[in-house]
Amino acid sequence: MKKDPAFTPTPTIQVIERMFSLIDVLASRSEAISLKEISEKTGLHPSTAHRILNDLATGRFVDRPEAGNYRLGMRLLELGNLVKGRLNVRDAALSPMRDLHKLIQQPVNLSMRQGDEIVYIERAYSERSGMQVVRAIGGRAPLHLTSVGKLFLAADDPLRVRSYATRTGLLGQTRNSITQLQVLERELSRVKQYGIARDNEELELGVRCIAAGIYDDQGKLLAGLSISAPADRLDEGWLPKLQATAHAISSTLGYDGRP
Repeated sequence: MKKDPAFTPTPTIQVIERMFSLIDVLASRSEAISLKEISEKTGLHPSTAHRILNDLATGRFVDRPEAGNYRLGMRLLELGNLVKGRLNVRDAALSPMRDLHKLIQQPVNLSMRQGDEIVYIERAYSERSGMQVVRAIGGRAPLHLTSVGKLFLAADDPLRVRSYATRTGLLGQTRNSITQLQVLERELSRVKQYGIARDNEELELGVRCIAAGIYDDQGKLLAGLSISAPADRLDEGWLPKLQATAHAISSTLGYDGRP
């Protein structure tokens, strides 16, 4: 029987397979390794290993502490920390999100910032909520049109907010969208004051959202927890429950409540 290429255990692109092999060898030692030893362990010709390692060094995936010696680079640590943070916040949030959903019977969303957008990374909802879930996990939306996005903009300094406005043009999607910088700045001032953010049918007509922040052990805003509901059914009484849930998730991540 012909083997299904989808289940091939090694990469189909040779240079990527070689790159993985080089990284595995570097990961096996805490100190820098010579090109000669790397070549011997991987079975690659020294010139081939040298060429790939130099390309990896350009991207900071590999460091060259001295000529002819290599070790893993800081870029891998940076990326690893990003992945760690995302996995941790999702793991910490999933059960509390489900508990909150059971209480309010409306969709509860977990989102993180990625550039000028927020990306939905988890959601707790059911058909009984009476609201169609439009943005699935992995969906994106502009910061200024979403409750969680406003949390992140409010955490930025004014210069960064103005830069965001210039880059994006503050394009709107509904008649309620905030498309003027001064209006956005006033909105962000309220977010800072009260610690919660709102989307008043700014991303989608008929849907309103409220959001609270989730913080890591350094007090940095890591993600946002939001409740979305039909505009005429959003209940302000949900706010304490939302804030308590966000605080519980933050505590699990090591946040002690101090700014």
